Amino acid sequence: GCALLPPFVRAARSRCWMPAPASSAILAALKYDGWMGVADGIGARLARLPWPADVVAERAALVPVPLAAVKARARGFNQADAIAEAVARRWGIPVWRAALTRTRATPSQTTLTPGERLANVHGAFLAEAAYAERLRGRHVILVDDVLTTGATLNACASALFAAGTRTLSYLTFGRARTAMDR
Repeated sequence: GCALLPPFVRAARSRCWMPAPASSAILAALKYDGWMGVADGIGARLARLPWPADVVAERAALVPVPLAAVKARARGFNQADAIAEAVARRWGIPVWRAALTRTRATPSQTTLTPGERLANVHGAFLAEAAYAERLRGRHVILVDDVLTTGATLNACASALFAAGTRTLSYLTFGRARTAMDR
């Protein structure tokens, strides 16, 4: 296990380290320039990542990390959702995009310290009651673009776990190096 992950998180997989010139440019093309085709390429690569056999056997659905409504309207799409769709097509499992909602907008985390990130997303996510039956006892894979400190994914996982999800795993395109990775 990893000290940064809650005990109900089984595994985390990322395609590349961030920041790196190529991976940062790929993500920027998707997030800020709206190059939706990039999501399919990212999804193809993420779908091929190796996972423990139990994760492969148990994964019930992908849940993208939701954007704040204001950000989603401004961007016109959620990059985590686009990536999740591309992976789901290859794995043959559903995307439960409405299983998780943001209860409030949170400031961008790019300049925040790990402690500030944790406080920023605390209580910012809620599992939708309409998904309670589907989530109960299942293994769900949370999808986001980048795993930095884990604050956002852990907050999402906690909300889903509180709603009855048995196990979660994380899938991201990029992963920021932490002191533990050096």
